[in-house]
Order: sequence, then structure tokens, then C-alpha cells
Amino acid sequence: MAVLSGQASKRGSLILAPPSSIEAPLSPIKPVQITVLEARDLKGVKGDTPVTYVRAEYNGVILGDSLKIDVSSDGTVKYNFTTSFEYNSDGPNSLDDIAHKPLFLTVIEVLPKEKKQKEEKTVALGQAVVDLLPLLEGQCSFRATVPLHPVPGSPLESLRPDAKCGLEVSVSIQESLLSVSQLSGGNLLRVTLEAAYSVPEVFVPTGPQQNYMVCLQVPTVGEKEYPLAFKNGILKLGGEKEPIPRPKKWPISNILAPGAQNIPDSFIVGGPYEEEDGELNKTEDREFRIQAESIKKRIVWDLERRCYLDPPAVLSLQKRIAECRYWPVEITRVPVVTSTKGKSSKLDKGDDDGQIFFHGVAYVNMVPLLYPGVKRIRGAFRVFAYQDSEVFGKTKCLFSILRDLGHQANLNKLGPVIAAASSPHSKAMPSRNQKEDKMTKEKDVLRKVRASVMTAVTLKNVTLREQCLSSQQYVDAGTFLVMEIELAKALVPKRLPEELASRVKEMIPPRPQLPRRSAGAKKAVEDYHNQITNIAGAILDEYHELFGKQMVDGGVIDHHTLEEQKCQLNYELNSSGKYFAFKEQLKHAVVKIVREKYLRTTALNNLEQLQAFLSELYVYLVDQMHIALNQSTVVASPTFTSCEQLRLFAHEAEVNEDYALASVYYQERLARDRQIVQHWLDYGAFCLLMEENIKAQECFREALSLNPSHLHSLLLCGIIAVMMEHYEEAEIFFEDATCLEPSSILSWTLLGLFYEIQENDIRVEMAFHEANKLLKARLAKEKNITEAAEGGGKKLHTVSATVLRTAPDGFPKVQPDSVEPVVTIQLPEDDPAVKLTKKLSPTLSKNKETEAKECYERTISFVTDASEIHFVYLRLGSIYLKEKEFLLISFSLSVKLKEIAEAEDALSEANALNNNNAEVWAYLALVCMQGGRQLEAEQSYKYAMKLELKNEELLQEIHEVQRMVGFGNPSF
Repeated sequence: MAVLSGQASKRGSLILAPPSSIEAPLSPIKPVQITVLEARDLKGVKGDTPVTYVRAEYNGVILGDSLKIDVSSDGTVKYNFTTSFEYNSDGPNSLDDIAHKPLFLTVIEVLPKEKKQKEEKTVALGQAVVDLLPLLEGQCSFRATVPLHPVPGSPLESLRPDAKCGLEVSVSIQESLLSVSQLSGGNLLRVTLEAAYSVPEVFVPTGPQQNYMVCLQVPTVGEKEYPLAFKNGILKLGGEKEPIPRPKKWPISNILAPGAQNIPDSFIVGGPYEEEDGELNKTEDREFRIQAESIKKRIVWDLERRCYLDPPAVLSLQKRIAECRYWPVEITRVPVVTSTKGKSSKLDKGDDDGQIFFHGVAYVNMVPLLYPGVKRIRGAFRVFAYQDSEVFGKTKCLFSILRDLGHQANLNKLGPVIAAASSPHSKAMPSRNQKEDKMTKEKDVLRKVRASVMTAVTLKNVTLREQCLSSQQYVDAGTFLVMEIELAKALVPKRLPEELASRVKEMIPPRPQLPRRSAGAKKAVEDYHNQITNIAGAILDEYHELFGKQMVDGGVIDHHTLEEQKCQLNYELNSSGKYFAFKEQLKHAVVKIVREKYLRTTALNNLEQLQAFLSELYVYLVDQMHIALNQSTVVASPTFTSCEQLRLFAHEAEVNEDYALASVYYQERLARDRQIVQHWLDYGAFCLLMEENIKAQECFREALSLNPSHLHSLLLCGIIAVMMEHYEEAEIFFEDATCLEPSSILSWTLLGLFYEIQENDIRVEMAFHEANKLLKARLAKEKNITEAAEGGGKKLHTVSATVLRTAPDGFPKVQPDSVEPVVTIQLPEDDPAVKLTKKLSPTLSKNKETEAKECYERTISFVTDASEIHFVYLRLGSIYLKEKEFLLISFSLSVKLKEIAEAEDALSEANALNNNNAEVWAYLALVCMQGGRQLEAEQSYKYAMKLELKNEELLQEIHEVQRMVGFGNPSF
């Protein structure tokens, strides 16, 4: 069941018709019963205990008066007055009336009779307003305490500050006004007209009284339109901004108490221009908006008009918005017509022929109401001159509420004349003279009609010109309307984050628990050996740190010195806590041996058995310790390649187009730790590069199963779903990403691109609008930071963050990052990195190695390393070696030795980061041969061959240099 307003829960219980497969028809007429229970804090004109009664009024009809009752000394009075009115679904007091017309309760004081006074006098003290909206929310009864607003001059205006003058009221009906289907499928439309700003200068408060009106049409069932009119706008000369927040007012006239004009708990709150949905919300419009809303003339309404939409009307509204997009909102001013003795006097010549002037129109873009979850649009909308062709072109609307009603009045006036001119002939045969007389009279009539028509046409053309000139003044003045359109329920429901998360969970179930490993006795002993080896290595490291400087190459340490070192080592291990750490490290392995080899899982209660078991275990552990130490040749603690180094190796292989090696590294990272999301994402991205979409999908879903709230995992799952044409799944992933992180520009952009593929123009507009709004906010924030920095007196230069890619020819090229939004950093113009960036772009050419080398050399000379300095070293080393091709002809050790040394440094750095690159080993072999280091050259060459060097040109170059320098080792 859907409830139209969130206030329902505050006002009473929700009563629904019993569910059934066939909905029972509701009676078209229902009595609505109102009971005024009591009043509080009343005060009269003639003393504190006046005689009062309550008058109930609804929809312009007085429902009745209560009994006249004395007010008690404490200001309370119990009326217990009950009255009612009939709700009629097809007549007066319909659903739409209940939506926007409140019940008025007026408290009236009866004044004491004076001498010679025939009738008693009364005076209104205050007026209360009862909002009947809960009846449209499915409630059958509610009770409320409503404030009693004083009328001007009432003694209630001077009540003490803590007084709460009000009426306690109860409203009830026998059955719900709405059926279950109406509650679930219907809606409540609220249109709030705030003001028209920057109105034409000819609008002045002096002269004939004017009624400023705004009208729009709301679709009902089928092709019918329901007009909503806002009348009696107040012309203000400006000078101050309208207060915010300020209450919205009932669209009802003749309200006695000024306070009763305000709708309870309904306010105009405004907001930043940039967050509005209409026009004039850009940065360049800000100054104009500020001046128009504070200095220039404006017309203020502040009225809220509610309209109930039944389910067919809701569907019609959706259809009209999708077809027309824009909604015409008409504005005009008409002279106030006064009447005396039953005769009306016109104050404007235009009204004699039904014409209107200052006829403008604003075009409200209603499309955002078709965005999922959007219930409200608010903004400023420019006013244009009303022209039929433009209105039809934008809104497909052929009917004007204001103008066409005037034409209808003209047709009604001309009706009798047309009927008289076309009256039927008499059936009797006329005489010849009669015929001639009749023909003459008919000619005279036709002549007069023709003259009247020509005069009317002339006047019509003059009037149309006047109308156009008057309406154009809206455009010249820059007039705009500020209004709000709100629905109780979104036309297009938005899936809740919980629903999206549940759908994602259905597609990607939680990871199953890892299977329990069956560890036998052999595995337990192996683990014990490994722990012994590791601890031995750690102790050796500690020994070398303490006594490494005392050791002499080839020397022998005497027994006494060795014992001293042993004691000192024990002291250091115990005092530092490392001895305890070693024991803890070994404890788990010993427990596994006890359980797996000796099958002991319970404690031994017998002390003798326990001692015997511990002795046996000790002997076994010592024996196994000696076996482990004898098998180990460890001289230092082993070093392992980290996962980050594996990522770097994989990236290097990928850049060098060695995709098989890259795949090995990515899989090695996963084998090291399968619980890290980034490992799966990196391997999935690599699989996408290899066009292995199924593998990529498995990786991205595995990452999402590890962390269902990981934004990039959701987006990548959506992207791969689009690539595999699983569009329903893709929408779920992208929507969940926008719910998870609503401030992500990337998420909204990808959602918009997805809807563009689906050719869903409305949702494309919605997603890109949100992304654009977020981007503007980010740019504005960055601009403020830039301006603040420039205030320091030093001009800054903006450098966009880029990703260093590598082209197939081995030379890098600078490309903008296509995944993450551009991040900007501020650097002074004289910063070396800025100059290098400017110089680097034109010098990266498929022919400019010298200039590229200079840029690389400057890059590695910076204090702070570049983001991918590893590849800079590789490319620089490659350039150095290419420049040494003359060595194949004449190998001179004295030529450019410095650059050769730099090349070796670069290659050594690359080799330290990744020692599995065959080409790096080959280049190192060349450098070592140049330096005459035969042993190192042979070792480097062997490693290159072991890693299956595939570069035949490089291999041939090594052999040529080998022959030139005279290295004759056959293995080389």
C-alpha cells in the first residue's frame, strides 16, 4: 500500500478496505463528519468569560453553528459540536476539493445586548484551519489540535506569549474515500507558485486595480485537461529580498484571519541557484538573479495548489511528459471588474471583445519528474510572449486557458446575429414584389454584415499588434517565474539500495568457505623443518649484526671468544624479546607434530605418562632440528618478492608486450593472496586487454564477492556485463554504484553511457545532468583553491595528471587517463617538472631519441621520482645501448665511458626490480664485455639463455662483440 504523504502517521491510524481479488465499488457520496470538541485560551472583547459559538464552513458553504456557551475562567470551553458535509466523487466536494480546500472554523463572540437593541451583535475572535489531506491518505478518522488565528483587532492578538489558543477537532468518515487501487496507483500533485521577478516597468501599483494571474493545465483522464489558476498576485516594488523560509498559502480567498492563510507545516525554503532544476541556474546568471530578487519589481503569490490524480490521470501525466517534455505556464494581468446594481463596468477596452494583454508563457521542463525517484522540481523559468506557433512547437498544446476562453465569449456574443442571418425561409409562396423587397433587404443585411466583419477584422489586427507589443515586454524586462512542482510519490520508482544490494548478491553469491586442508604427519614435520630454517636464519642475522665487524676473512675464532659471543647473543635475544618470539613462532609447528604424528589431542592426566611423552617428544624434535640444520645452507634470511613488485613486473611485461610473462606474474599475485580485491581487478583488466571476457567477468565478480561495497568492482562488473550484452545485470551494477557513492562522477557518467546504448533519452539526460552538476561543484572548488593560491603573489600553472604509457616501438607517449577523472595539481611555472612536461610532448617520436634521452635524464635527476621511474630507467638504458652500436665496428674503452656507466646503472636498477627479464641480462652481458669483466659477462649471458632470450638481433650482437673482444670461453 502506498501513502500519499509522510504526515499520515502523525495524524491517525491507517484504515484500509479488506483485500480481495475483486475490489468492491465505493459509494460515490459519503458524509464527512466534523466534531469540534473544545477550545483553549479564549479571550473575549467584553471580559475574560465571553459567550461564544463556533461556525463551520467548507467550500464556501456554512455547515452550521454550535450552541452559544460561556467560556470558563481558565479560557476553555467544551463545544462538542458536530456537523458534516457530503463528499461527492462526481460533484461538489470532490477529491480535488478535499485536496486543496480546508475546513474553516470561526469562533464568534456574542456581545451583550444594549438598551433599545433589537438584535444581538457578534464579533469574530479568530479562525482555525483544518487540513483534510489525511482523508486522501487512506485514513478514516483523525484528531488534531489546530491553532486559532486572531482576526485583525481581536483580543486574541494580545494573549500572553505562552498561551496556545486553539481548537481540538475530530474528523471521520464511515469508509475510506479511496479504494486500494487508488491509494496504490494515485498521486497528489502540489504546484507552488512563488513569484514573478523582474516584471515590466509598466506594472505600477497606481491606476486601475489589476489581477495578476498564472494558469497551467494538468492532464486528467484521457485527453482532458484540468486547469490550475493562481490569482491575486501582489505587486511589490522591490528593495528587499523575500524572506526564507516563508509559509505557503492556501489558494482560497475571503479568509478572515491573516494567519489562517498559511498552510500548516508547509514552507518555501529556497536553495542555491546551482541546485535548481529550471533555467537561470548557471554561474553567469547569479548576479542577475540576485538583483532581480532583491531590487527589481516582482509579483508575489506564495500559493500552493494541490490536485489529486487518480491512477488513469497519473498514467496520462507520464505520457504527456514523455511526449511533450515542456509544460506551458501562462501569465497575464486583467483589470478587476466591479459591478453596481447588477451592471458590470469594464475598465479595459480589451475586455469588450474578450482580448487579453500582457499574455506571457513560461516553459517548464517536466522531464526530471520521469527520473527514477525524483518527486520534485523547482527553479526559475523565463517568461516569453505567448505565440501559438511557438507554444505548439514546444508543448504540442493547442489550447490556451486564458485566451481561448475569451474567444468563446466572443462566439457567444455573435451567435444570435449569425442565427438571425441564417434563419429559414417562410413556406408560403411570396409575391413578385415581396420577392424583390426580400432580396433588397437581404442585400442590405449582407452589406451590413460584411461591413461589420471588415471592421471586426481591422480591430482584431490592431488588437493582435497591441497584444504582441504588451507581451514582448516580459522578454525585454527579463521576467521569470519561480515555481515548484512536487508529487507525493515518484512517477518512476527508484530501486532502494537494499534491493540493489540484494540483486547484486543474487548474481554474485558469497564466496564459499575455503576447504579444510588435511595436514598429515609428513606435512607437520615439513612445517617444523621450515620453521627451524627460518629461525636459524634470523639468529644468524642477529649474530652478523653483533659480531660481523670482529670476523676476519679466513681467520679462526678461538673457543673463549666464541663462548663470550654465545653468551652475549643469548643476552640480546632474551632482553629484546626475540627469544620469546622464536618460541611462539615454533609453537604452532610443535602442536601440529603432537596432533598429526603422535595423535595426541587430549591432555595426559597421569604425570609419569606425561613425563615419558615429553622426553620422547624432546628427543624427536632435537633430531629433526639437526636434520633441518644439516639440510639448510642458509647464510642469511631469504628475501621474497613482494606482491607490489609482482604487479610492477606484470605491468613491465605488459608494456613490453610480453603478455605470457605478464599473465604469469598476475596469477602469481593471486596465488600469494586471493583475498585482496585489487589482485583480482588487475588480472581482470589484463584479461580484458587479451579479449578474454569470460575470465575478466570471473575476476571482477570474484573481487565484488570479496567486497560488495567496492565501487570500482561494481563498475567493472557493469562494463563487462555490457560487453557481454547482459544489459539487465549491467543496469543493476551501475545503479548500485550510484547509490553506494552518489558523489562519484565516474559512476553517473557510466550510467549515462549505458542508457545511451539503450536509447533511453530521459535517463541519459538524468545521469549526465547529475554528473555535470558534480563536475561543476568540483571545478568550482578547485577554482577557489587556485584563486586562494594566486592570492599569495605567485602565478601557478595547472598540470593535468597523466598516465605514462608505452608505445609498441618502445618509446613512451603521454595519454590522459581514461578511467579516473582528471586530477589537477598546482605547480609554479618555473618548476622543472612543468618545463619538462611542456618539452616532453613534442619530443617523444615513432625518430627523436636524442631529445627523448635528454628528457629522461632530467626526469631521473629530480629529487622526487616520477610515478613510473622504473620504465624511465629501462628506456634510458635502451637508448644508451642503441647509441653504442659503433662498438660492433670499433670497441674503444675510452669513448663515452661515463654514459656506458650510466647505462649499466640503469640496467642494474631494472634488474634489481625484476631479475626475470632476459633482455636486461643480455644488455648487462654486453656492458660487462665492454668493461672486460669476463666472469660477470658469462654469468649475465647464461641467465639470458636460461630465461630463453628470443631477441635474435640482440643475441647476434652479443656474439659479434664476443669475437671482437676475444672472449674464447666455449660456454660463452
